[in-house]
Amino acid sequence: MSSKQEGESIRCLVAKVGLDGHDRGAHVIARAFRDAGFEVIYSGLHKAPDEIVQATVQEDVDVLGISILSGAHDTLVPKVMDGLAEYGAKEDTLVLVGGVIPDEDRDELREEGVAAIFGPGTSIEETIDFVRENAPQR
Repeated sequence: MSSKQEGESIRCLVAKVGLDGHDRGAHVIARAFRDAGFEVIYSGLHKAPDEIVQATVQEDVDVLGISILSGAHDTLVPKVMDGLAEYGAKEDTLVLVGGVIPDEDRDELREEGVAAIFGPGTSIEETIDFVRENAPQR
């Protein structure tokens, strides 16, 4: 893996998975990432895990940010992670989850390969700094 060229931006997919229709947070993050100089793709609402996997692979993103508030993170996120593994994209995609994730579910998501979980009240700067520090070098 080579280091990023100067000025080459980090490609991010901000994804809404499942039936969760609350997208304000996803829009806030997408705009903040764009303002930080990242290339941002927004999935739109109500995407199936496979659709998120396909978009991640086809768009060759560095970072996949999954916004989920429905409580179905324990079934939907593992499906996304399994799909990324099937395509050989799990290792070189930084996966973040944002939303209301109970503390008791966080370790399981990390074991699936989620790099970080950002709950309500997380500062935008903290999220951007995490991405800058941890996005895969291509």
